[in-house]
Amino acid sequence: MFSDRTSWRLAQNRFTQAVEEARSRGACLLDLTASNPTRVGLQYDSDAILGSLNSPRALDYDPQAKGILEARQAVSRYYAANLPGQASTKEVDPERIILTASTSEGYSYVFRLLCNAGDELLVPKPSYPLFEFLADLQDVKLVPYPLIYDHGWQMDFHSLEKAVTLRTRGVVLVHPNNPTGSYVHAAELHSLNAFCRSHSLALIVDEVFLDYSLSPSKNDHVGTAAIGCPDERSSPASPASSFVLNGDVLTFTLSGLSKISALPQMKVAWIVTGGPKSQVDPAMARLEIIADTYLSMNAPIQWAVPTILDQRRSIQAQLMDRVRQNLAELDRQLATQKLCQRLHLEAGWYAVLRVPVTRTDEDLAIELVREKSVLTHPGHFYDFETDGYLVLSLISPAEEFAEGCRRMLQYVNS
Repeated sequence: MFSDRTSWRLAQNRFTQAVEEARSRGACLLDLTASNPTRVGLQYDSDAILGSLNSPRALDYDPQAKGILEARQAVSRYYAANLPGQASTKEVDPERIILTASTSEGYSYVFRLLCNAGDELLVPKPSYPLFEFLADLQDVKLVPYPLIYDHGWQMDFHSLEKAVTLRTRGVVLVHPNNPTGSYVHAAELHSLNAFCRSHSLALIVDEVFLDYSLSPSKNDHVGTAAIGCPDERSSPASPASSFVLNGDVLTFTLSGLSKISALPQMKVAWIVTGGPKSQVDPAMARLEIIADTYLSMNAPIQWAVPTILDQRRSIQAQLMDRVRQNLAELDRQLATQKLCQRLHLEAGWYAVLRVPVTRTDEDLAIELVREKSVLTHPGHFYDFETDGYLVLSLISPAEEFAEGCRRMLQYVNS
Protein backbone atom coordinates (compact mmCIF):
# COMPACT_ATOMS: atom_id res chain seq x y z
CA MET A 1 0.00 0.00 0.00
CA PHE A 2 2.85 2.44 0.83
CA SER A 3 5.71 3.68 -1.32
CA ASP A 4 9.18 2.23 -0.97
CA ARG A 5 10.55 5.71 -0.26
CA THR A 6 8.80 5.69 3.13
CA SER A 7 9.86 2.19 4.20
CA TRP A 8 11.85 3.48 7.16
CA ARG A 9 12.42 1.56 10.35
CA LEU A 10 9.73 3.11 12.53
CA ALA A 11 10.41 1.33 15.82
CA GLN A 12 12.04 3.35 18.59
CA ASN A 13 15.78 2.87 18.96
CA ARG A 14 17.21 1.59 22.25
CA PHE A 15 18.39 5.03 23.33
CA THR A 16 14.95 6.63 22.91
CA GLN A 17 13.37 3.73 24.77
CA ALA A 18 15.81 4.22 27.65
CA VAL A 19 15.01 7.95 27.82
CA GLU A 20 11.27 7.35 27.86
CA GLU A 21 11.63 4.64 30.51
CA ALA A 22 13.64 7.01 32.70
CA ARG A 23 11.07 9.78 32.35
CA SER A 24 8.21 7.39 33.07
CA ARG A 25 9.94 6.56 36.37
CA GLY A 26 10.02 10.26 37.20
CA ALA A 27 13.76 10.71 36.66
CA CYS A 28 14.91 14.32 36.35
CA LEU A 29 17.24 14.13 33.36
CA LEU A 30 20.03 16.63 32.83
CA ASP A 31 19.81 17.39 29.11
CA LEU A 32 23.16 17.83 27.35
CA THR A 33 21.44 17.44 23.96
CA ALA A 34 19.32 20.63 23.97
CA SER A 35 18.64 21.86 20.43
CA ASN A 36 15.51 23.99 20.92
CA PRO A 37 16.72 27.55 21.64
CA THR A 38 13.25 28.66 22.76
CA ARG A 39 13.48 26.38 25.81
CA VAL A 40 16.92 27.11 27.24
CA GLY A 41 16.18 30.34 29.09
CA LEU A 42 16.90 33.02 26.48
CA GLN A 43 15.28 36.45 26.72
CA TYR A 44 13.30 37.31 23.57
CA ASP A 45 11.79 40.72 22.76
CA SER A 46 8.26 39.31 22.66
CA ASP A 47 6.60 42.68 21.94
CA ALA A 48 8.73 43.29 18.84
CA ILE A 49 8.47 39.73 17.54
CA LEU A 50 4.72 39.33 18.05
CA GLY A 51 4.05 42.88 16.87
CA SER A 52 5.84 42.17 13.60
CA LEU A 53 3.23 39.50 12.80
CA ASN A 54 0.43 42.06 12.95
CA SER A 55 0.98 43.86 9.65
CA PRO A 56 -2.25 44.92 7.85
CA ARG A 57 -0.43 44.18 4.58
CA ALA A 58 -0.90 40.49 5.34
CA LEU A 59 -4.59 40.89 4.49
CA ASP A 60 -3.67 41.39 0.83
CA TYR A 61 -2.92 38.27 -1.21
CA ASP A 62 0.19 38.95 -3.26
CA PRO A 63 1.51 35.57 -4.45
CA GLN A 64 5.19 36.13 -5.28
CA ALA A 65 6.86 32.81 -6.03
CA LYS A 66 10.28 33.89 -4.75
CA GLY A 67 8.76 35.51 -1.68
CA ILE A 68 7.73 39.09 -0.94
CA LEU A 69 10.41 41.47 -2.20
CA GLU A 70 10.74 43.34 1.10
CA ALA A 71 11.52 40.08 2.89
CA ARG A 72 14.12 39.11 0.30
CA GLN A 73 15.69 42.55 0.55
CA ALA A 74 15.96 42.06 4.32
CA VAL A 75 17.85 38.79 3.72
CA SER A 76 20.15 40.63 1.30
CA ARG A 77 20.82 43.29 3.95
CA TYR A 78 21.59 40.55 6.48
CA TYR A 79 24.43 39.33 4.27
CA ALA A 80 25.68 42.85 3.60
CA ALA A 81 25.78 43.58 7.34
CA ASN A 82 27.37 40.30 8.38
CA LEU A 83 29.85 39.85 5.56
CA PRO A 84 31.22 43.32 4.78
CA GLY A 85 34.54 41.99 3.53
CA GLN A 86 32.81 39.81 0.98
CA ALA A 87 29.78 41.92 0.14
CA SER A 88 31.61 45.23 -0.32
CA THR A 89 32.16 44.69 -4.03
CA LYS A 90 29.01 42.77 -4.91
CA GLU A 91 25.71 42.63 -3.06
CA VAL A 92 23.55 39.55 -2.72
CA ASP A 93 20.89 40.23 -5.34
CA PRO A 94 17.36 39.76 -3.88
CA GLU A 95 16.34 38.33 -7.25
CA ARG A 96 18.64 35.37 -6.55
CA ILE A 97 16.94 34.66 -3.22
CA ILE A 98 13.96 32.32 -2.85
CA LEU A 99 12.15 32.12 0.48
CA THR A 100 11.04 28.73 1.81
CA ALA A 101 9.30 27.54 4.95
CA SER A 102 12.41 25.69 6.15
CA THR A 103 15.87 24.65 5.04
CA SER A 104 14.38 21.16 4.64
CA GLU A 105 12.01 22.56 2.03
CA GLY A 106 14.94 24.40 0.46
CA TYR A 107 16.85 21.13 0.16
CA SER A 108 13.80 19.54 -1.45
CA TYR A 109 13.62 22.32 -4.06
CA VAL A 110 17.30 21.97 -4.91
CA PHE A 111 17.23 18.16 -4.95
CA ARG A 112 14.29 18.29 -7.34
CA LEU A 113 16.06 20.85 -9.49
CA LEU A 114 19.29 18.89 -9.84
CA CYS A 115 18.39 15.22 -9.64
CA ASN A 116 16.39 12.65 -11.52
CA ALA A 117 15.25 9.58 -9.59
CA GLY A 118 18.30 7.54 -8.64
CA ASP A 119 20.81 10.35 -9.12
CA GLU A 120 23.44 10.88 -6.44
CA LEU A 121 24.62 13.61 -4.09
CA LEU A 122 27.83 13.53 -2.07
CA VAL A 123 27.23 14.29 1.63
CA PRO A 124 29.67 14.80 4.54
CA LYS A 125 30.17 12.25 7.27
CA PRO A 126 29.86 12.94 10.21
CA SER A 127 27.00 15.39 9.91
CA TYR A 128 23.43 16.07 11.01
CA PRO A 129 21.10 13.06 10.40
CA LEU A 130 18.57 14.87 8.21
CA PHE A 131 19.76 14.26 4.68
CA GLU A 132 18.78 10.59 4.54
CA PHE A 133 15.07 11.30 5.00
CA LEU A 134 15.09 14.23 2.57
CA ALA A 135 16.88 12.16 -0.05
CA ASP A 136 14.47 9.25 0.37
CA LEU A 137 11.50 11.54 -0.19
CA GLN A 138 13.09 12.94 -3.37
CA ASP A 139 14.25 9.52 -4.67
CA VAL A 140 17.87 10.63 -4.47
CA LYS A 141 20.80 8.43 -3.44
CA LEU A 142 23.29 9.80 -0.92
CA VAL A 143 26.96 8.87 -1.16
CA PRO A 144 28.99 9.81 1.93
CA TYR A 145 32.43 11.37 1.89
CA PRO A 146 34.40 11.51 5.15
CA LEU A 147 35.63 14.48 7.08
CA ILE A 148 38.98 13.50 8.57
CA TYR A 149 40.42 14.75 11.84
CA ASP A 150 44.03 15.85 12.12
CA HIS A 151 44.49 18.89 14.39
CA GLY A 152 41.10 19.99 13.13
CA TRP A 153 38.54 18.69 10.65
CA GLN A 154 39.35 18.56 6.93
CA MET A 155 37.68 17.46 3.73
CA ASP A 156 39.04 14.27 2.18
CA PHE A 157 39.34 15.07 -1.53
CA HIS A 158 40.76 11.65 -2.33
CA SER A 159 37.53 10.12 -1.05
CA LEU A 160 35.49 12.66 -3.01
CA GLU A 161 37.21 11.61 -6.23
CA LYS A 162 36.53 7.96 -5.44
CA ALA A 163 32.87 8.63 -4.62
CA VAL A 164 31.89 10.61 -7.73
CA THR A 165 30.13 8.74 -10.56
CA LEU A 166 28.31 9.63 -13.77
CA ARG A 167 25.13 9.96 -11.71
CA THR A 168 26.57 12.45 -9.21
CA ARG A 169 24.84 15.83 -9.42
CA GLY A 170 26.24 17.81 -6.51
CA VAL A 171 28.20 18.08 -3.28
CA VAL A 172 26.46 18.92 0.01
CA LEU A 173 28.40 20.98 2.56
CA VAL A 174 27.46 22.06 6.07
CA HIS A 175 29.40 25.26 6.83
CA PRO A 176 30.15 25.18 9.70
CA ASN A 177 29.45 21.49 10.10
CA ASN A 178 27.04 20.13 12.68
CA PRO A 179 28.25 18.63 15.00
CA THR A 180 31.99 19.01 14.29
CA GLY A 181 31.87 22.83 14.30
CA SER A 182 34.31 22.95 11.38
CA TYR A 183 34.38 25.37 8.45
CA VAL A 184 35.30 24.75 4.85
CA HIS A 185 38.57 26.67 4.60
CA ALA A 186 40.01 28.83 1.84
CA ALA A 187 42.36 26.19 0.44
CA GLU A 188 39.57 23.62 0.53
CA LEU A 189 37.21 25.97 -1.30
CA HIS A 190 39.72 26.34 -4.14
CA SER A 191 40.03 22.56 -4.45
CA LEU A 192 36.29 22.08 -4.06
CA ASN A 193 35.45 24.49 -6.87
CA ALA A 194 38.00 22.80 -9.12
CA PHE A 195 36.51 19.39 -8.28
CA CYS A 196 32.98 20.58 -9.07
CA ARG A 197 34.02 22.20 -12.34
CA SER A 198 35.83 19.07 -13.49
CA HIS A 199 32.77 16.89 -12.82
CA SER A 200 30.03 19.45 -13.68
CA LEU A 201 28.64 19.40 -10.14
CA ALA A 202 26.72 21.95 -8.10
CA LEU A 203 27.39 22.91 -4.48
CA ILE A 204 24.59 22.77 -1.89
CA VAL A 205 25.73 24.63 1.24
CA ASP A 206 23.93 24.66 4.59
CA GLU A 207 25.02 27.75 6.56
CA VAL A 208 22.47 27.82 9.39
CA PHE A 209 25.24 28.02 12.05
CA LEU A 210 27.39 30.53 10.14
CA ASP A 211 26.86 33.37 12.63
CA TYR A 212 28.07 31.33 15.61
CA SER A 213 31.81 31.59 15.10
CA LEU A 214 34.10 31.05 18.09
CA SER A 215 37.10 33.35 18.33
CA PRO A 216 40.36 31.37 18.62
CA SER A 217 41.31 33.43 21.66
CA LYS A 218 38.17 32.27 23.42
CA ASN A 219 38.12 28.75 22.08
CA ASP A 220 40.73 26.03 22.27
CA HIS A 221 43.59 26.03 24.75
CA VAL A 222 46.77 24.03 24.60
CA GLY A 223 46.55 21.00 26.87
CA THR A 224 44.48 17.91 27.41
CA ALA A 225 41.10 19.65 27.22
CA ALA A 226 41.03 19.96 23.43
CA ILE A 227 42.70 17.82 20.79
CA GLY A 228 44.45 20.07 18.30
CA CYS A 229 44.81 23.82 18.35
CA PRO A 230 44.23 26.58 15.79
CA ASP A 231 46.93 27.31 13.26
CA GLU A 232 47.12 29.23 9.98
CA ARG A 233 46.21 26.18 7.95
CA SER A 234 43.04 25.55 9.93
CA SER A 235 41.76 29.14 10.02
CA PRO A 236 38.91 30.15 7.70
CA ALA A 237 39.54 32.84 5.11
CA SER A 238 37.53 35.22 7.33
CA PRO A 239 35.66 34.81 10.63
CA ALA A 240 32.43 33.86 8.85
CA SER A 241 33.02 33.35 5.14
CA SER A 242 29.76 32.62 3.34
CA PHE A 243 29.32 30.80 0.03
CA VAL A 244 26.68 33.27 -1.18
CA LEU A 245 29.19 35.04 -3.42
CA ASN A 246 30.97 31.92 -4.66
CA GLY A 247 31.08 32.68 -8.36
CA ASP A 248 33.13 29.74 -9.63
CA VAL A 249 30.46 27.03 -9.72
CA LEU A 250 26.69 26.82 -9.39
CA THR A 251 26.11 27.20 -5.62
CA PHE A 252 22.92 27.00 -3.57
CA THR A 253 23.35 28.48 -0.09
CA LEU A 254 20.68 27.65 2.50
CA SER A 255 19.97 29.35 5.81
CA GLY A 256 17.09 30.69 7.87
CA LEU A 257 15.69 32.14 11.08
CA SER A 258 15.74 28.83 12.95
CA LYS A 259 19.35 29.41 14.00
CA ILE A 260 20.04 33.00 12.91
CA SER A 261 17.33 34.43 15.18
CA ALA A 262 16.86 31.26 17.29
CA LEU A 263 13.19 31.07 16.27
CA PRO A 264 12.64 27.67 14.61
CA GLN A 265 8.86 27.97 14.96
CA MET A 266 8.71 31.01 12.68
CA LYS A 267 9.40 28.82 9.64
CA VAL A 268 11.43 31.16 7.45
CA ALA A 269 14.39 30.00 5.39
CA TRP A 270 15.88 30.76 2.00
CA ILE A 271 18.00 29.64 -0.91
CA VAL A 272 20.60 32.00 -2.40
CA THR A 273 21.71 30.95 -5.88
CA GLY A 274 25.20 31.95 -7.03
CA GLY A 275 27.79 31.04 -9.62
CA PRO A 276 28.27 31.66 -13.34
CA LYS A 277 25.41 33.66 -14.85
CA SER A 278 24.98 31.06 -17.60
CA GLN A 279 24.03 28.53 -14.91
CA VAL A 280 22.36 30.80 -12.35
CA ASP A 281 19.73 32.21 -14.74
CA PRO A 282 18.26 28.84 -15.85
CA ALA A 283 18.51 27.52 -12.29
CA MET A 284 16.53 30.47 -10.94
CA ALA A 285 13.91 30.14 -13.69
CA ARG A 286 13.32 26.51 -12.73
CA LEU A 287 13.43 27.17 -8.98
CA GLU A 288 10.86 29.92 -9.36
CA ILE A 289 8.45 27.47 -10.98
CA ILE A 290 9.05 24.93 -8.19
CA ALA A 291 8.40 27.62 -5.59
CA ASP A 292 5.33 28.86 -7.45
CA THR A 293 3.95 25.33 -7.46
CA TYR A 294 4.00 25.14 -3.66
CA LEU A 295 3.67 28.80 -2.54
CA SER A 296 4.39 27.59 0.98
CA MET A 297 5.28 30.90 2.64
CA ASN A 298 2.49 32.73 4.48
CA ALA A 299 2.17 36.51 4.26
CA PRO A 300 2.33 37.50 7.98
CA ILE A 301 5.68 35.83 8.55
CA GLN A 302 7.12 37.26 5.32
CA TRP A 303 6.23 40.82 6.36
CA ALA A 304 7.81 40.09 9.75
CA VAL A 305 11.17 38.98 8.32
CA PRO A 306 12.95 42.38 8.61
CA THR A 307 12.04 42.73 12.29
CA ILE A 308 12.81 39.14 13.21
CA LEU A 309 16.17 39.27 11.44
CA ASP A 310 17.00 42.36 13.48
CA GLN A 311 16.30 40.35 16.64
CA ARG A 312 19.34 38.19 15.91
CA ARG A 313 21.68 40.72 17.50
CA SER A 314 20.31 40.26 21.01
CA ILE A 315 19.64 36.53 20.71
CA GLN A 316 23.01 35.67 19.17
CA ALA A 317 24.83 37.59 21.89
CA GLN A 318 22.99 35.56 24.54
CA LEU A 319 23.66 32.29 22.77
CA MET A 320 27.35 32.99 22.26
CA ASP A 321 27.72 33.91 25.93
CA ARG A 322 26.08 30.59 26.81
CA VAL A 323 28.21 28.60 24.36
CA ARG A 324 31.46 30.16 25.58
CA GLN A 325 30.52 29.74 29.24
CA ASN A 326 29.63 26.08 28.78
CA LEU A 327 32.67 25.42 26.62
CA ALA A 328 34.94 26.93 29.28
CA GLU A 329 33.24 24.82 31.95
CA LEU A 330 33.62 21.69 29.86
CA ASP A 331 37.32 22.37 29.31
CA ARG A 332 37.80 23.09 33.02
CA GLN A 333 36.32 19.73 33.93
CA LEU A 334 38.18 17.89 31.18
CA ALA A 335 41.48 19.27 32.48
CA THR A 336 40.96 17.38 35.76
CA GLN A 337 40.98 13.95 34.07
CA LYS A 338 42.76 12.19 31.20
CA LEU A 339 40.37 9.69 29.56
CA CYS A 340 38.08 12.09 27.66
CA GLN A 341 39.12 14.80 25.24
CA ARG A 342 37.29 17.46 23.27
CA LEU A 343 37.86 17.76 19.56
CA HIS A 344 38.72 21.16 18.12
CA LEU A 345 35.73 23.26 17.04
CA GLU A 346 35.43 26.62 15.34
CA ALA A 347 31.72 27.39 15.46
CA GLY A 348 28.23 26.20 16.29
CA TRP A 349 26.36 24.93 19.34
CA TYR A 350 27.93 21.50 19.84
CA ALA A 351 31.07 19.87 21.19
CA VAL A 352 32.37 16.43 20.27
CA LEU A 353 34.06 14.36 22.96
CA ARG A 354 36.38 11.46 22.31
CA VAL A 355 35.75 8.83 24.98
CA PRO A 356 37.28 5.41 25.73
CA VAL A 357 35.87 2.63 23.54
CA THR A 358 34.81 0.16 26.21
CA ARG A 359 31.33 -0.36 24.72
CA THR A 360 29.31 1.08 21.86
CA ASP A 361 28.49 4.77 21.98
CA GLU A 362 24.81 3.89 22.19
CA ASP A 363 25.41 1.60 25.17
CA LEU A 364 27.40 4.33 26.92
CA ALA A 365 24.68 6.94 26.26
CA ILE A 366 22.03 4.52 27.60
CA GLU A 367 24.10 3.83 30.71
CA LEU A 368 24.45 7.57 31.33
CA VAL A 369 20.65 7.91 31.18
CA ARG A 370 20.00 4.98 33.49
CA GLU A 371 22.87 5.42 35.94
CA LYS A 372 23.44 9.18 36.00
CA SER A 373 20.23 10.70 34.59
CA VAL A 374 22.28 12.51 31.93
CA LEU A 375 21.28 12.88 28.27
CA THR A 376 24.08 12.84 25.69
CA HIS A 377 24.04 11.91 22.01
CA PRO A 378 26.05 8.88 20.86
CA GLY A 379 28.35 9.60 17.94
CA HIS A 380 26.57 7.23 15.59
CA PHE A 381 23.55 9.56 15.59
CA TYR A 382 25.77 11.83 13.48
CA ASP A 383 27.30 9.04 11.40
CA PHE A 384 30.67 8.83 13.10
CA GLU A 385 32.24 5.78 11.52
CA THR A 386 33.59 4.29 14.76
CA ASP A 387 32.62 4.22 18.42
CA GLY A 388 34.30 6.48 20.94
CA TYR A 389 32.36 9.75 20.53
CA LEU A 390 29.69 11.65 22.44
CA VAL A 391 28.09 14.87 21.21
CA LEU A 392 27.08 17.56 23.71
CA SER A 393 24.96 20.67 23.22
CA LEU A 394 26.58 23.91 24.39
CA ILE A 395 23.30 25.83 24.69
CA SER A 396 21.93 23.91 27.67
CA PRO A 397 21.36 26.07 30.78
CA ALA A 398 24.74 26.61 32.44
CA GLU A 399 24.04 24.98 35.82
CA GLU A 400 22.43 21.95 34.17
CA PHE A 401 25.33 21.68 31.74
CA ALA A 402 27.97 21.85 34.48
CA GLU A 403 26.31 19.22 36.64
CA GLY A 404 25.59 16.98 33.65
CA CYS A 405 29.24 17.12 32.56
CA ARG A 406 30.39 16.38 36.10
CA ARG A 407 28.21 13.26 36.28
CA MET A 408 29.16 12.14 32.78
CA LEU A 409 32.91 12.46 33.32
CA GLN A 410 32.72 10.85 36.74
CA TYR A 411 30.94 7.83 35.20
CA VAL A 412 33.21 7.50 32.16
CA ASN A 413 36.33 7.77 34.34
CA SER A 414 35.11 5.32 36.97
